[in-house]
Amino acid sequence: MSIEMSNAKMIWAHAVPGGQMKRTYEEDMVMKTNKIDSSKVISYWVITLFTAFELLAGGVTDLVHGKTALVAGEPVAGVLAHLGYPVYLLTILGAWKLLGAIALLVPRFPRLKEWAYAGSFFVYMGAVVSGMIRGSNDPGTFIWPPLIFAMLTLASWALRPRNRILGTLLLDNGGGKMEADAQ
Repeated sequence: MSIEMSNAKMIWAHAVPGGQMKRTYEEDMVMKTNKIDSSKVISYWVITLFTAFELLAGGVTDLVHGKTALVAGEPVAGVLAHLGYPVYLLTILGAWKLLGAIALLVPRFPRLKEWAYAGSFFVYMGAVVSGMIRGSNDPGTFIWPPLIFAMLTLASWALRPRNRILGTLLLDNGGGKMEADAQ
């Protein structure tokens, strides 16, 4: 038997013929968990960066009353007018989208991140509902894009690392009973 240091823990590994080391079941599980954790972190950052970029681009577009597809498409003021909303709503949404994007990207401030996720989701789902009600039968413009962004926002929220989570909703107190975490 030989001793291998891994993660500041002592692990016994058994030598097999050919000089290779045979991993234990626990080591295998740790390796699989680390691989899953790193995949989750990468997925989180890719989705979060995409979501934050959409919020930043959407916020700037709303503030300058630009086009719906950054440089092409209808002016956002025309889209809002078609949906029955006042144009000044663009200034309000634009400012909050910019602040939400910043909140998602900066470290710490988990409560602020929760609000940014909620606000983003509400904006996108409000756009979906508005598109369904007044979107003149054009799901490619009025329904699918905001629905996709709402799902990406949910995915980013669900994949958050522990240090970006405000607290857990339910805790197992050991006896199989679940209770709320008060934070």
